[in-house]
Amino acid sequence: MNRNLATALTFVSTGAAALALAAIASGNAYADDITIDSTPFVSSRTRAEVQAEVMGQGEALRMASSEWGTQLNTTLPQSTVTRAQVRQEYIATRNEVNALNSEDSGSSYLASLPRRGGGLIMAGSER
Repeated sequence: MNRNLATALTFVSTGAAALALAAIASGNAYADDITIDSTPFVSSRTRAEVQAEVMGQGEALRMASSEWGTQLNTTLPQSTVTRAQVRQEYIATRNEVNALNSEDSGSSYLASLPRRGGGLIMAGSER
């Protein structure tokens, strides 16, 4: 008896879900057609005038390629650090990260560092 009830409930719930899906799918689509503007475009300047204006604004076009420059209308800040200094700092940091992420979780790297103070350090405090 229980198997028949479970089968009937499964059949009814599947049918109800299918009926609900069919009701949702059969609704109207409210998309509209593409509106085409039928008024013709009439330019107030010639092609040569526009080209001459664009060619005369070379600096403005170069600045337009940088969003920072167009938003603030200023030049980009200059760094006081040289490329070699940044590269050296990156390599040093990269080596430290590689050592800390190594198989021993950086314990050999930390052991090789010079110790601060001469005492024994236990649980994070000097003794």
